[in-house]
Parts: sequence; C-alpha cells; structure tokens
Amino acid sequence: MRRLAGLLVVPLLLLSTAACGDDGGSDSAQTSNGLPAITAGAKFGEKPTLAKGEGEPPEDLEVEVVSEGKGQVLKKGDQAQVDYLGQVWDGDKPFDNSFDRGEPFAVTIGGGGVIEGWQKALTGKKVGSRLEVSIPPSLGYGSSGQGDIPPNATLVFVMDIVKGTTLPVSAEGTEVAQDDADLPEVGTNTDGKAPSITVPKKTAPTALVSDYVIEGSGPAVKAGDTVAVQYKGVLWSDGKEFDSSYSKGAPVTFPLSGVIEGWSKGLEGKKAGSRVLLVVPPDMAYGDQAQGPIPAKSTLVFSVDILAVL
Repeated sequence: MRRLAGLLVVPLLLLSTAACGDDGGSDSAQTSNGLPAITAGAKFGEKPTLAKGEGEPPEDLEVEVVSEGKGQVLKKGDQAQVDYLGQVWDGDKPFDNSFDRGEPFAVTIGGGGVIEGWQKALTGKKVGSRLEVSIPPSLGYGSSGQGDIPPNATLVFVMDIVKGTTLPVSAEGTEVAQDDADLPEVGTNTDGKAPSITVPKKTAPTALVSDYVIEGSGPAVKAGDTVAVQYKGVLWSDGKEFDSSYSKGAPVTFPLSGVIEGWSKGLEGKKAGSRVLLVVPPDMAYGDQAQGPIPAKSTLVFSVDILAVL
C-alpha cells in the first residue's frame, strides 16, 4: 500500500530510484569548493554529468550556487519545480535524474515529502538558479539507504529551479451544505489554520466518501496530476488526529499516483481551490496493517484543501 505525506506520503525524495542510464562522469575532478565537477551540460536547463567525488565527502550540507537566477526567492510554503540529477559521492553514474523524464520534480518548501537536505538546500534560493549540493547521510537516506542508494551514502545533486509558485493559504470558494448527520462535519475557516473535524457517533461507511466542503473554481484533478495540499487526518473510531500538514507548518506536494487509494480516487475530479471531506474505508487505506498511530482496520477521515494542481 502506498503512503501519503508525512505519515502517509513517502518521506523520501523519489518514488523510484532506478538508475537512469550510464552517462555519469567517469573521471575524478572537483570544483574550487571541493564538490565533484560538472563535466558536461554546465548550463541551466542542460542535463549535466558529474565527476566522481574525491576524498572524504563533506560532513555537513554544502550548497554551491552554480548560476543564480532572477526569479522569486523560495520561502517556506512555496511550491517549486526542480530538474535534478543525483549521484552518490563515490559513484560515477547517476542513480536518478528528471532530465530524461522531461518533467521537473515538484516540492513544497518546508512541507516534507522530500529528504531534509533538499528542503534546506532550496530554501532561500532564487527561481532560475542552478545549484550543486552535497547532502550527508543524516539529511538524506541515513543508514537505511534507498533503492540504488547504499546505506550511509553522501549524495550529490545538480538542481535547476525551474519554477516557483506562492500557494494560497487555504481553500477558497463556495461553501457546500453538510447536511448528512451520518458523516463527519468539517470546519469552513479559510485562515490557513487546520479546520475542525467532528466525527458522529455512528457506524462508519463501508464505501469511500468524497464530498465538497468548499467548492473551488480551479481545474479538476486528473489521475496523473501532482497536487499541493493542506490536510488533516483523524480516526473515525475516536476522532483523534493522527497526521496533519498544518502541524508541519507548510503544505505538501505529491503525485496522485503515489498515495493511498482513498486519496487517489477521492481527489480525482475535484477542483483546485476546494476543501474536500474524505472518509476512507480500511480496504482503501491500510487494511489489516497498523501504520504508526493508525490501528489495523481503521476508517480514516480527512479534510483536504487542494491548493494547486501542478
């Protein structure tokens, strides 16, 4: 079962870290600050290649602005689209890159959903900039590794910040009557704070519920879209909150293909700018598996603000 942001979205940079070709730099070379040299594709927008790192990697995060753009400065809560190539420090081939896919990676600054090294590296940087970043294991994948990335690996990324968007703080639109006493009631505040969710003392529905609380006027979400959202999740059984992007202080960004079925099906077709009530039965969430504070066979209740379709 796929997971969703923070507790529920995969808290890693990539959904897949399959190696993407054999065109990594083969010779060792370094920049003046000790990072591996960019051996080809040196300009913003060009697919780069990287030399193999020399000696011991930096113990701390290192960020070099290779070329500075003239766009907005990224701050917490902004959504960025980034083209990247990633390589382990002592490797000579990339483990992944977005240039070959032709689609930048979407990330919300400060909103989780990616490794901490990425969040720290992008904060305060200008759209249109190219960065080279060395990320220590403590800000990457640590002792567990990920896919083709071995445990305790220092990661080197070239990042092109293609676009930045300041997201709205909340859903905005027309309130929709919540007149079904058998369903939870969600607050309609639009001040950027977490809405209330009141769960009735009734038997949980066995089918997915996806209802507008506030209906926006933006484009409808499609199955292959990436969305930026604020969300709050509680258990039907006792109304206890188990996860929330509000507590993290920023929205989260994720592809609809990378979340639990109740989210992917429940948000598809809903309009950007909306607040949506989702009631997700166990067979469209985590089923018989407990997941952190979520007991096995739990029905989950979410308020989801769809801030943007990317």
